Amino acid sequence: MTTKPQSLPEALARIDELEKQVSELQEKLHYFESKDPGGRRKHDAKWQASYDYFVNLYEQGHSILEIVEESDFSQRTAYRYKAYYDELAQKKE
Repeated sequence: MTTKPQSLPEALARIDELEKQVSELQEKLHYFESKDPGGRRKHDAKWQASYDYFVNLYEQGHSILEIVEESDFSQRTAYRYKAYYDELAQKKE
C-alpha cells in the first residue's frame, strides 16, 4: 500500500503512475474483450444445418453408428444430437 503524497510534485507523480497503470489495464482489457472465447457455439446456422442433417438421417431409421459412418460427425456429436432430439421430442408431448 502506498502512502499519501505529501507535496504537489509527489501527487502529480502518483497521478502519472496511476494513469500509466490504467492505460496498461485498458490494453489488457481490450485484448481479452477481442479474444475469441472458443468452445462450442450452439444453434448458429452451421450447427443448425448439421443438426438438421442428423435429424433427417435419424428419422429415416439410421442407427447412430450408421450416421457416424455416413457423415463427418464424431460419435460424441451424434449422441449429443440424439440427446437434444430426444429432449425436444419430450417437450412436444
